[in-house]
Amino acid sequence: MLVQHHISLKPYNTFGIDVSAHNFVSVSSLQDLKSVLANTQTKQPFILGGGSNMLLTKDIEELVIHVNLKGIEIIEEQNDYVLVKGNAGENWHEFVLWCLDHNFGGIENLSLIPGNIGTAPIQNIGAYGVELKDVFENCEAMDIATQELVTFSKEQCQFGYRESYFKNEAKGHYIITSVTLKLTKGNHKLHTDYGAIMAQLAADNISKPSVKDISNAVIAIRESKLPNPKKIGNSGSFFKNPVISKQQFEQLKEQFPNIPSYVVSQDAIKVPAGWLIETAGFKGKAFGSYGVHKQQALVLVNYGGAKGEDIFELAKLIQDTVKRLFGISIEMEVNII
Repeated sequence: MLVQHHISLKPYNTFGIDVSAHNFVSVSSLQDLKSVLANTQTKQPFILGGGSNMLLTKDIEELVIHVNLKGIEIIEEQNDYVLVKGNAGENWHEFVLWCLDHNFGGIENLSLIPGNIGTAPIQNIGAYGVELKDVFENCEAMDIATQELVTFSKEQCQFGYRESYFKNEAKGHYIITSVTLKLTKGNHKLHTDYGAIMAQLAADNISKPSVKDISNAVIAIRESKLPNPKKIGNSGSFFKNPVISKQQFEQLKEQFPNIPSYVVSQDAIKVPAGWLIETAGFKGKAFGSYGVHKQQALVLVNYGGAKGEDIFELAKLIQDTVKRLFGISIEMEVNII
């Protein structure tokens, strides 16, 4: 376990922003993690997972701890369900594929989401009508101050839309080391009525889909809309879909008859942030080395050599413009560092 100095974090964030870590260490065991936390002089280390949900705007002076804990195991298996534990450093999509190879269902709609397992509960990742909380059993996390390993139940995680206990009250206090999910072994509950999944299945001539078929459909849809971070730097969806009142939505519909929506409750309507941004004129707009993706307005991109500060300023410009045109505040989903 070696502490390195002045390391570029460009390979460690999916935006490909080239900032420096003054001190950097990668840990591959719980014992290493305990040792680093017990001996560091840094009161608040910078915890780095898959680097998929952050925009780095400056060099990191705090100790950067790269959580590289690997391993997947079956904890419990019954006739109709299985508990699968994945360690924090495992790539999320590769974990999904491992589960599908074993015909375990529940996370097929979450295929191709970038990042690692350890950061999935922080955001309560979700896509195509499914969220992590739907299959979440518990997670283990290390207390940064005491190095004690604590188990958190679903209720304790306080999941919301792209929200959790770890993103709010517990932020900076714990490092998630593993996540355990409760997945189905048969009689899978399929979610095909969100987005373009049904259309993609029809295009593939599939009428009775398996969980693997749904995963393949989601992968095809995402690859058609979202840029590959290995080719174009990005962090997936940069903004959350806003939820507004039914009254405000009805007023907007008079001005914008084609505005799409999803009913959340009797008086709450979710509006796609991508539609708002595209209608505001930002889709495909380039600002030199950065801009808004040409196929998905929710995605801000680094074409190469962009600075995090520039992308952050673009995000704020989009927020201000959407607020001015629609009276809707859209919140950034990506963490600004």
